[in-house]
Amino acid sequence: MTKTFKIVVLAKQVPDTRNVGKNAMKEDGTVNRAALPAIFNPEDMNALEQALRLKDAYPGSEVLLLTMGPGRAAEIIREGLFRGADGGILLTDRKFAGADTLATSYALSMAVKKIQPDIIIAGRQAIDGDTAQVGPQVAEKLNYPQVTYAEDIVGVKEGKIIIKRRLERGIEVVKTSMPVVITVHATAPACRPRNAKQLMRFKHARTKSEEQDNEHNSYLPTYTLDYLVIPEWGVNDIGGDEANYGLSGSPTKVKKIENIVFQAKESKRITSSEEDVDTLIKELISSHTIG
Repeated sequence: MTKTFKIVVLAKQVPDTRNVGKNAMKEDGTVNRAALPAIFNPEDMNALEQALRLKDAYPGSEVLLLTMGPGRAAEIIREGLFRGADGGILLTDRKFAGADTLATSYALSMAVKKIQPDIIIAGRQAIDGDTAQVGPQVAEKLNYPQVTYAEDIVGVKEGKIIIKRRLERGIEVVKTSMPVVITVHATAPACRPRNAKQLMRFKHARTKSEEQDNEHNSYLPTYTLDYLVIPEWGVNDIGGDEANYGLSGSPTKVKKIENIVFQAKESKRITSSEEDVDTLIKELISSHTIG
């Protein structure tokens, strides 16, 4: 009998901080999220691809996305469904608001306990915070082994999962028991594009909140089709100590955010001729930039 796995991908909807403009910051120093498009966190897309490759290698395996955020974060669950995921869960509750990495990882770990997957995969870090803390914190709270900087999940052999890691000075191959938390590096393969059949199948997938907001404009009876329902879980659904959620569970406070734009002070145009290249190299050596 072929082994199958339940795989959870931890994903986050983030403001696209790669394209920061002049209106990206508010006067109080916080991020103006309305001025930045919301996107699927890039390294979480790499993580999704690793999960989908495992599903391809072990037919019958299930890939679920788990994200925490406001109602609009359901969009990245749909994006996952379009690419081959089987389902997703949105953690959304006013009690989650204001969470730092500690409170976020607590909520995610409580949801993971309820789902009980074999493998949890996440991006190394989110581009809006760059802390790389949530994945390892989830592993610690669950007391699961963790593997960071993963570049490729090679496969499963004799009950152990084999993972290739991208380190600063080379590559390391490790194996560990399951359940396990794996965080994926940006050097991992990019996620596959949307699948046309999946897009047609799940384009009307919605949460109950989205359905209620759109009930007068909807022509499709979503709730007669269970696979189109994106579950929403709140504190009451996952349990735990409410003091560990949201602001009350967040010891980290952001003092100030600055928008720093680097500008070139001077430039020099050169051609591809040997003379220009030779002159440039001599200038760089004389200024001790190189050499």
